[in-house]
Amino acid sequence: MADNVKLELGGKTSEYPVLSGTVGPDVVDIRKLYAATGAFTYDPGFTSTASCQSAITYIDGDEGVLLHRGYPIDQLAEQSSFMEVSYLLLNGQLPSAKELEDFTYTISRHTMLHEQLATFYRGFRRDAHPMAIMCGVVGALSAFYHDSTDINDPKQRMIASHRLIAKMPTIAAMAYKYSVGQPFLYPKNDLSYTGNFLRMTFGVPAEEYEIDPVIESAMDKIFILHADHEQNASTSTVRLAGSSGANPFACIAAGIACLWGPAHGGANEAALNMLREIGTPDRIPEYIARAKNKDDPFRLMGFGHRVYKNFDPRAKVLGKAATEVLDKLGINDPVLDTARELEQIALKDQYFIDKKLYPNVDFYSGVILSAIGFPTTMFTVLFALARTVGWVAQWNEMISDPEQKIGRPRQLYTGAANRDYVPVSQR
Repeated sequence: MADNVKLELGGKTSEYPVLSGTVGPDVVDIRKLYAATGAFTYDPGFTSTASCQSAITYIDGDEGVLLHRGYPIDQLAEQSSFMEVSYLLLNGQLPSAKELEDFTYTISRHTMLHEQLATFYRGFRRDAHPMAIMCGVVGALSAFYHDSTDINDPKQRMIASHRLIAKMPTIAAMAYKYSVGQPFLYPKNDLSYTGNFLRMTFGVPAEEYEIDPVIESAMDKIFILHADHEQNASTSTVRLAGSSGANPFACIAAGIACLWGPAHGGANEAALNMLREIGTPDRIPEYIARAKNKDDPFRLMGFGHRVYKNFDPRAKVLGKAATEVLDKLGINDPVLDTARELEQIALKDQYFIDKKLYPNVDFYSGVILSAIGFPTTMFTVLFALARTVGWVAQWNEMISDPEQKIGRPRQLYTGAANRDYVPVSQR
């Protein structure tokens, strides 16, 4: 590609440099476009706009590639742990054994919540959605941890980052416990990050909770696969909130609010509901026909992706994990049979091939979470728990970027032009 792009507008020609990243598409630097031409670009949804520079996550949707700091997601999910991936996203490199041990120790010592927050939970209605509780509690953390809200202090930023990663499982588990009327369980520092969360969620004070290594491994994979996903809606929201100088707890609460939307974090719940609606494999042809019918509102959930135009690399890992979990639990779930048959039919059907509708990460995650025992209201909460490390890494990167400015998108104004006010008595 040329070093510069020329634009002719209003009889004037202006040039804009072309920037290249490590991999991926080149970008046209249009920061001086308005000053040079008096015009803006128009890009609803920012689908063709790079809003920042980032060295954290790379996605090639056409090839089905997802890299965290250069490492393929399937390698990380199969061979790494969520704590190791968290360190990688935050620090840019895989940790040594000592670095991982120290990082895990630090996180485990930040897992408890301020005791007054238990009272805060009781201010919610018992039937409050767990995501509503998450938004409120995470935002409220800034009222309790004043010593880590100075965004200009790198040490405070790191303490806040560790606190958010460590406390999110506790916050999520307490939201679940509150919704079912069970007592809160305090964290146990001798358990793994994921094992600790499972115990706080499903354990009770009356007896010991035994962590199933198959369930623990599947949950850890789900956390890894949801840890970060480049500049998606919630991550962009965290960055936008952070660009104003907001404290980190407020920024992550903003990300949680964005993630709550059914088009973003709620997609795995929608996919599971669809599989349950289909019911059994013999009914798949009926629903395939409905999906192809433009006049039928039914849509196949869990297929296709805004970015991926190939097989979602995360779905391959979860397909295997779903079988392991259901086999371990002895669950003969027709939903999984339906999912597998639907996947095979869709991958061979020319209609879905032409439209590049491949299974995505939401296709299997709902099946796994449901089998483990999570109600659908907790699905997005688990997404938020895992994505917190990505949000925190992106927020830290944004704060450290000397080119970052407060976010201020422009608009194509289509309202009334200038007009004079008319007193009410004359209207």
